Amino acid sequence: MAVHAHSMAIAGALLLLPAQPASAQAQDYPSRTVTIIAPSAPGGMYSLFARLIATKLEQRFGKSFIVENRPGAASVVGITSVVRSPPDGHMLVVVNSTGMAVNPALHKNLSYDPLNDLIPIGLIVRIPEVLVVNAALPVSSLAELAALAKSTPGGLTFGSAGPGTQQHLGGVLLQSVLGITMTHVPYKGMSPAINDVAGGHIPLMFSPVPFAIPLAQAGKLRMLGVTTAERVPAIPDVPTLAAIGAKEFSAVSWFMLAAPAKTPQPIVDRLHAELRTITESPDVRDEFSRLGLLPIASPPAQAELRPFIQSEMARWGAIVKQAGLAGAQ
Repeated sequence: MAVHAHSMAIAGALLLLPAQPASAQAQDYPSRTVTIIAPSAPGGMYSLFARLIATKLEQRFGKSFIVENRPGAASVVGITSVVRSPPDGHMLVVVNSTGMAVNPALHKNLSYDPLNDLIPIGLIVRIPEVLVVNAALPVSSLAELAALAKSTPGGLTFGSAGPGTQQHLGGVLLQSVLGITMTHVPYKGMSPAINDVAGGHIPLMFSPVPFAIPLAQAGKLRMLGVTTAERVPAIPDVPTLAAIGAKEFSAVSWFMLAAPAKTPQPIVDRLHAELRTITESPDVRDEFSRLGLLPIASPPAQAELRPFIQSEMARWGAIVKQAGLAGAQ
């Protein structure tokens, strides 16, 4: 009986072993420097959020968190490198609606699957976009923009941060709404694109609000309307595009922190809790609002993020299809 009891005790202990490494791993996490990949060139929104999150997580964990930029192919290069890294929580990535919801519809053969190759940790912020024109352009309404486009030999051009970005899709949809034809000019990032609009090299584009505010304040850009359902607090005088005749524009992009699939759930849960604390802190929310961003009102639980991504893939996939860009890359 004693021997049997002893054997049962050993068997019971062995059954418990598989659960121990994950718990211990989460308790000891991170065991070395954590790298957060910003899948774009330095200076853009990816870098801004990656550095903010890295700084805050470093303070909270007391361990080193660094940011590394890996640009290329509208975030595909950087995301793919993270997908192929060991799933131990030491390589994370900042992703957005383009990388997670637009790229699957835009690319025939995407090198990663947002739903199966990544595990979402938490939403960081929502990004309103605003339609901007060069300040010298004789346009202050959508009707005037349409008239100018129709009367300009060869039509107008519009810029974007790259193929398949929110700015690209916005420009394509704007053509449909106004019944005009424009030529897309893709850039390698937001900064060179919007600087060319400010410099008069191209007449217009959609832009994340934080990029547009300083150039508008400097008198180099005019903001016609925002893509959100309601006005953006940082620029209250700018109407919504829906209110001035473009009801299709009632959408915002978003940024999220993610990890490779199969990252231990206890590590994901801990990172989610820390990220939620960071994004709900008054100083971060105030900074986001000041920049013209939209803090996450009620951050979803980690388990709710996969359904959220699925719904966003369906929504943006429909927009890509409507724009005639499905499988274009």
